[in-house]
Amino acid sequence: MDELIDRLKSEAGLTEEQAEKALETIKNFVVEKFPMMEGMVGNLLGGKE
Repeated sequence: MDELIDRLKSEAGLTEEQAEKALETIKNFVVEKFPMMEGMVGNLLGGKE
């Protein structure tokens, strides 16, 4: 997840806090819409909460 945060910071100009919040928001959205993917999403994006 750190690599994705770094990309959001460099490519989108987000701060560390903004990048982490964006990923948390996306993670929560995907899990709400596709609950059966919770384990996969957790493995992929679950590094920091």
